[in-house]
Amino acid sequence: MSDKITPLSSHGRRTARRGAWRIASDLPSSFRYAAQGLAYGFKSQRNFRIHVLIGVVVFCLGLWLKLDFNQLAVLVLTVTAVLVLELLNTAIEAVVDLAIGRRFHPLARIAKDCAAAAVLVASISSLLIAVLLLLPSLLIRMGF
Repeated sequence: MSDKITPLSSHGRRTARRGAWRIASDLPSSFRYAAQGLAYGFKSQRNFRIHVLIGVVVFCLGLWLKLDFNQLAVLVLTVTAVLVLELLNTAIEAVVDLAIGRRFHPLARIAKDCAAAAVLVASISSLLIAVLLLLPSLLIRMGF
């Protein structure tokens, strides 16, 4: 069985990851499925890739500024929260699309918009936390 996305079926829906309904029989399978979800998110979601890049830059900046362990941990947690919400947003969009197909439904729009809003709120919060943690050290390093 292939785990790849196949073309549109006769019903107009994409069939993805045949066998995704199966329950992992062992721990390695669970990790493999999680890794496949992470890879799918990275390959298919531009915003996920952007968040990963920004997270790496922010973490490297924190290391360069010699932030203490707790400050780095907060940066990692905030970036991770954004990435987790981005993956959940992708999952919600997929489930909604699976449920309603290509038809419009106001509740589907609400579900998708709210999931995207959760990512936006987390992103803004993460940005504010990064500024609060990085700016003082950055100003000191620049001589202010």
